Amino acid sequence: MTRHLPILYSFRRCPYAMRARLAIAGSGLQVELREVVLKDKPAAMLEASPKGTVPVLIRPEGRVIDESRDIMRWALRSNDPHNWLAADNPDLLWQIEGLIQENDFVFKQHLDRYKYADRHPGHPQSYYREQCEVTLVKLERLLQQSAFLSGDSESLADIAIFPFIRQFAHVDRDWFYSAPYPKLQRWLDYYIESELFSQIMRKYSPWKDSDTPVVFP
Repeated sequence: MTRHLPILYSFRRCPYAMRARLAIAGSGLQVELREVVLKDKPAAMLEASPKGTVPVLIRPEGRVIDESRDIMRWALRSNDPHNWLAADNPDLLWQIEGLIQENDFVFKQHLDRYKYADRHPGHPQSYYREQCEVTLVKLERLLQQSAFLSGDSESLADIAIFPFIRQFAHVDRDWFYSAPYPKLQRWLDYYIESELFSQIMRKYSPWKDSDTPVVFP
């Protein structure tokens, strides 16, 4: 029975949807997963969130959460077995939030231009990559000091940022893995090779209203 489960509209390769699924899986909660085709978004999803981007979570009582960061926090505030929220450490919480803010509002803008450089002919692709590297240098320095971005234990920062570093690396894998970021490369590979990532990247058919509900994870 899934009628009391939250509904998650998701797209497998979207980094925002990835991190929402990572947090949900890490929390131990379950949702009804509805895989979306971005060129043919379900009417039910658009009715719930007219902006039309994934992920979108609909709670059983009808409340809609349509920002990935909010979905992550919703899941982990319900259950946080790995202490990813670092709720008992206000100073660490500020550091985590700062890292996520830089990723979402600075790095992601440069990443989009790097990935789709042909759409932004004002500069060569290498220019946009150099803008991304400002963040990569910061992350490399953090990982030289500890195993994870905010200390020796993983946190929401790692889970929230990992999908975007993965996306960056895939634009030019040869360049990334020959660049002077050995700690970042190792950190990225740790998550790519993790059981958690394998779990959240399972392929599902695009959702149709007549389908049997898919419970995730």
